[in-house]
Amino acid sequence: MTDLTDLGIRDIRDGVRAGTFSAREVAEAFTAAVAAAKPLNAFLVETPEHALAAADAADAARAAGEAPGPLAGVPIGMKDLFCTKGVPSTAASHILEGFTPEYESTVSQKLWDAGAGMLGKLNMDQFAMGSSNETSYFGNVVSPWRRADGGNAPLAPGGSSGGSSAAVAARIAPGATGTDTGGSIRQPAAFTGISGIKPTYGRCSRWGVVAFASSLDQAGPMARDVRDCAIMLEAMAGFDPKDATSLDLEVPRWEAGLNASLKGKRVGIPKEYRVDNMPAEIDALWQRGIDWLRDAGAEVVEVSLPHTRYALPAYYIIAPAEASSNLARYDGVRYGLRDLPDGANLQEMYARTRAEGFGDEVKRRILIGTYVLSAGFYDAYYTQAQKVRTLIARDFERAWERCDVLLTPTAPSAAFALGEKSDPLAMYLNDVFTVPSSLAGLPAMSVPGGVDTGGLPLGLQIIGKPLDEQGVLDAALAIEERAGFVARPGRWW
Repeated sequence: MTDLTDLGIRDIRDGVRAGTFSAREVAEAFTAAVAAAKPLNAFLVETPEHALAAADAADAARAAGEAPGPLAGVPIGMKDLFCTKGVPSTAASHILEGFTPEYESTVSQKLWDAGAGMLGKLNMDQFAMGSSNETSYFGNVVSPWRRADGGNAPLAPGGSSGGSSAAVAARIAPGATGTDTGGSIRQPAAFTGISGIKPTYGRCSRWGVVAFASSLDQAGPMARDVRDCAIMLEAMAGFDPKDATSLDLEVPRWEAGLNASLKGKRVGIPKEYRVDNMPAEIDALWQRGIDWLRDAGAEVVEVSLPHTRYALPAYYIIAPAEASSNLARYDGVRYGLRDLPDGANLQEMYARTRAEGFGDEVKRRILIGTYVLSAGFYDAYYTQAQKVRTLIARDFERAWERCDVLLTPTAPSAAFALGEKSDPLAMYLNDVFTVPSSLAGLPAMSVPGGVDTGGLPLGLQIIGKPLDEQGVLDAALAIEERAGFVARPGRWW
């Protein structure tokens, strides 16, 4: 029999339903794989008891002839940004170290209700701030990939959902949750050769998800392929009255609607995404993606998104501004870390707790955010950034008059070595292709398209109209079928 950890979400679901293997066998195989992969540092907390309990419930339901849940028998990893009842939820920070919620996030509860089990909480950039998973208080995640051309440096798995991407790519989880504020699902998916989708803003509830930038944060799935992402997204999405930004819409049946034929569809190629000094390999992959979508029946048209070059500056004003507000709640009074030496007053406790509890990158963004919201600078920076955001959204609206989806690279390079990008500005440039669609709240997906000369994965991004996750998934499926991506990391851990 095939090693159970080689199976994705669909194959596990169907195998458990057919009785080919039991859900407990699957859970035992993956919990053993998680335990054996500690050198990756992908999991902060392992919860084999949760995965096994869900598996036993799935097996018992099948034996009783009950209809299985859509994810019955499927164990998954949960990004540590999602609060999980009775299980530590730290956002990979020191200031929340030891925090154990008494409640469950809406997204995780939906997954458990669908029958999924939890393998554990996945490592991430602290408070989702980072693009390499190097800002985690608990140490960086190491990508399961290594260069095939002799370079042996440990590689970044992307961020902030680096634990999620590494776990799925290493075959120690068939799927995982991620969150995407400016590319934190798509960029790590591209770096590790997996698929990941950020749905339309509001499709998935943010309730119970530790907030970074409230107008940008959105949960989504990361999995082996497009179909597995569709299956998982169906379970995660849906209206939540506890989230004021949640969309009160019926969840489409994305898996049943998958169709790799794009006949009659138009694919836009934004000319502004051909940035200076783009690596030839990225440009060549983009052209192959264009050819694949033509082969699927699509008409390819050039479009213009003229305000694209302002997206990164606007994002790195808006996101830190919202972060500075959201993170003000961590003060040592109510929960989490408290540094209160004898004789200290309240203000000293605030300062000492935050100085010790927040990492350098988090402090940097809080300071930027506080500055741009301060009197005298609010209009000059924050108000202007919001105006630019509106212009970027209008660019996309005009593009939809000429096309149905957009095709771009996901990231400007393959995975880089850990420690290679010490300059924060160089790190921020990793989001150049993903940030515009986040500012506009659009659905967008990364799918692996090939490898570079070092054998590392490269991703292609599909951006869709608001609420058109089906169109995004279909175009991604068309690429997946034609790319035939089968590369996987060698086992070194």
